[in-house]
Amino acid sequence: MLKALILGEEERGQSQYQVVCFIFHFPKDSFISSDAMSKLRQKNPSTIRTPEEDLGRTNHTMEYMVLLKHAGIISPHIVDLCAEAGPYTYTLHEDVIKWAAAQGIPVTSYKPALRRFPTSPDYFATNEIDNEETPTTKCSQTKNMWATCQCHLELCIGWYPCGLKYCKGKSSTKNSVLSYRCGIKTCRKCHLFAYYVSQKQQCLWDEDT
Repeated sequence: MLKALILGEEERGQSQYQVVCFIFHFPKDSFISSDAMSKLRQKNPSTIRTPEEDLGRTNHTMEYMVLLKHAGIISPHIVDLCAEAGPYTYTLHEDVIKWAAAQGIPVTSYKPALRRFPTSPDYFATNEIDNEETPTTKCSQTKNMWATCQCHLELCIGWYPCGLKYCKGKSSTKNSVLSYRCGIKTCRKCHLFAYYVSQKQQCLWDEDT
């Protein structure tokens, strides 16, 4: 889950900030264990850190708005963490399938917590006619501030502990090499989210340059 606070552009008539919340699947090996994290000590916290590995960017097309009053079906943490985002809380069908499988429940169990965007297929529909997508222009390609469009927002985690670092040394046995934990590996990772907005006014940063 990633939450972003986006400041308004006062010169373009936005006096308020907006909060968006993206709920998506993180592989278990994306972060180090809580035990290793509890032992992590950071020296010189004001130092600008450089990650050891750049994991690139992952693209996500968000197909649902998550209804917070029913979000406990997916996770009990969503309501509290995404409360400020409200209706601007999003997820995608691919990950809904993964979570349902992990819980051993039908994917349709999540349906009360999800509202499909007009641009997304109705994965729960039984009628093929109801499963047609409605095309939407990218927000970067329209000048109409009140038009519906597909917004893009990139969020990057510039530096975070992503794994354990292992070093090699000589063991007590002759001619053998011993591998031992000797630190924390750090990474950089970006996520590009595409999602539906009812007005370009909600996505002023997404413009062609």
